[in-house]
Amino acid sequence: MTTAPPTGSQTGAGAASETSRYPAVVLAMLLLVYTFNFLDRQILGILAKPIQASLNLSDGQFGMIGGTAFAILYSVLGVPLALLADKVGKTQVIAGSLVVWSGFTALCGAATGFWSLFLYRLGVGVGEAGGVAPSYALIADYFPVERRARALAIYSMGIPIGLGSGVLLGAYIAAMVNWQSAFFTVGIAGIVLAPVFLYVVRDRPRPVAAPDAVHVPVLSVIPILMKKPAYWLLSIGAGCSSMAGYGLALWVPKIIAVHYGWTASADLIKVGQFMAGLLLIGGTTGIFLGGVLADRLGTIDRAWYARIPAIAWLITAPMFMLGLFTPYPMLAWFLLLIPNALNTLWLGPIVTAAQHLAPSRMRAGASGTFLLVNNLLGLGLGPWLMGALSDALKHSYGDASLRYAAIIGVSLYLVAALLALLAIKPLRRGWVEADS
Repeated sequence: MTTAPPTGSQTGAGAASETSRYPAVVLAMLLLVYTFNFLDRQILGILAKPIQASLNLSDGQFGMIGGTAFAILYSVLGVPLALLADKVGKTQVIAGSLVVWSGFTALCGAATGFWSLFLYRLGVGVGEAGGVAPSYALIADYFPVERRARALAIYSMGIPIGLGSGVLLGAYIAAMVNWQSAFFTVGIAGIVLAPVFLYVVRDRPRPVAAPDAVHVPVLSVIPILMKKPAYWLLSIGAGCSSMAGYGLALWVPKIIAVHYGWTASADLIKVGQFMAGLLLIGGTTGIFLGGVLADRLGTIDRAWYARIPAIAWLITAPMFMLGLFTPYPMLAWFLLLIPNALNTLWLGPIVTAAQHLAPSRMRAGASGTFLLVNNLLGLGLGPWLMGALSDALKHSYGDASLRYAAIIGVSLYLVAALLALLAIKPLRRGWVEADS
């Protein structure tokens, strides 16, 4: 068996790619790029305290930088870049996006105030807009439906690996040098990775269309999705989950530091180790488990693609509340490990369901639309909302205001669970089996 990428001249390239090791190579490279995606995002969270002190930023302002600045163009450009990937090639769009977001991540180290850091994070969002939806579609091209949720779950492990690596790497570099050097380091590393990715990964050759085949415009995915209530219920539900999740990802390092008195510069590594363990162990376990359960149960009943996330979210909310209020760091770590696993369980099932609520040739467009909704809610509102709530609660709760803001935020997991349960029946009706 070969690990060489299939080419258009190969006979039966599509079938061969599914039995060779090359799909695993593609998945591994996509996972590495996605890890950089979230490493570049999360490094901001572990550096919240020194950045706010250095640039004189309030919680609300830092929340805008960590969420809103990133989400504005990231969300809006996701759809056109996904459609572009369907036309010109997924790997080219992914590699180009990696260069752009890594370059702007490096520039964040040169920020001198609110507006310069806001604009650089805006640029990071522009770059990352072109990474995820084409990757979803590339995975769908290389993996058959019965293995797709698991493959998407493995890809989604880039989230906890990137988040965990971001807090750990950022903490060590900032403690040993300064926060600016942390941005320079990870940004340059991403730029170096881009040509390697472009060399290794190739788009799967498209099947030759029959002479009488009807061309379907890429924008026609929108009216198709408008008729699928399951798509919107799952997208908005995932968006509610992401509002809580992205908010927690940005702010929990600071919450932990303040709650346990780990506020000295030397304590930054301690916070990084605490968070990295939660994200790497809990996040990777939850994402992979979600993919495995969806692949196994989804073949019995498509409803499990919505039911699995709903159950996980119902448990996640109260566990976060318990973990954030315990006075003992070790107990808090074990309590927070559970929701850090469960709040990522939705990725494999729901992303797979979103892929199958549109025809196969429109998967990148469907993914881009899903990400638009998810990120406008999650990234655009989550970090800023928790920061703004913290500013509003400061008069009553002082340094603990951010922790109370986070408790309000995690209630969104209950809203997400309700929407997922409502999606069960229309999901069964709207599932597209053909051309899977």
